[in-house]
Amino acid sequence: MTIDLNGLFYAATLLFFIFDPFASLPVFMALTKGYEEKSVVTCANRAVLVAAVLFVIFVLIGQPLLDVFGVTINGFRVAGGLVLLLMSMEIIFGLNLVRSSDQNVAWVIIATPILTGPGVIATAIILTNQYDPVTTLLAGSFSLIFTWVLLRNAARVVRLVGPQVIDIFSKVVGLLIAAMSIEYIFRGASDWFAAGAQSTILISPVLDIVSALL
Repeated sequence: MTIDLNGLFYAATLLFFIFDPFASLPVFMALTKGYEEKSVVTCANRAVLVAAVLFVIFVLIGQPLLDVFGVTINGFRVAGGLVLLLMSMEIIFGLNLVRSSDQNVAWVIIATPILTGPGVIATAIILTNQYDPVTTLLAGSFSLIFTWVLLRNAARVVRLVGPQVIDIFSKVVGLLIAAMSIEYIFRGASDWFAAGAQSTILISPVLDIVSALL
């Protein structure tokens, strides 16, 4: 199977923004504060492993799940756009939409919903529908590997670039995610209305025949 390199680059870039490992760094550092370096590395390994497993599951069976519940990809695209918009608001304004009182399982909190949350799940399903599972999995693997490297070296990265730089970069990423979410919503809504109009055109002759018979 031929891989669309442009699609792969787009998907990898988009998923990198959605995973947003730089925004996860401060959270990861806060949750692992006081941990020994070995424990921090273990948390990073487990967090990325769980996030990867969840990502693969939704890439492979995300669309069948939609079919089971009778959800169209256009409807899910709009919903995914709304989720991404909320995520961007969280990043830009520093809102705390995800709360957890369990601070002893940092790797679980980082894996989901920080890394593989609704935004990643929605994006994985949409990209799989737009391209193919292999392209989406390859694109996601780049982001997960980069995230794994960052989390394993979280303390070193923060000391190197400083928390202010990470915070500024996260705000910029939040704006990009907001723009992408608007594109998702507009495209899903326009395609949904177009599909509805097409259905009306196809049904109209049938309705005319039925009316004539009655």
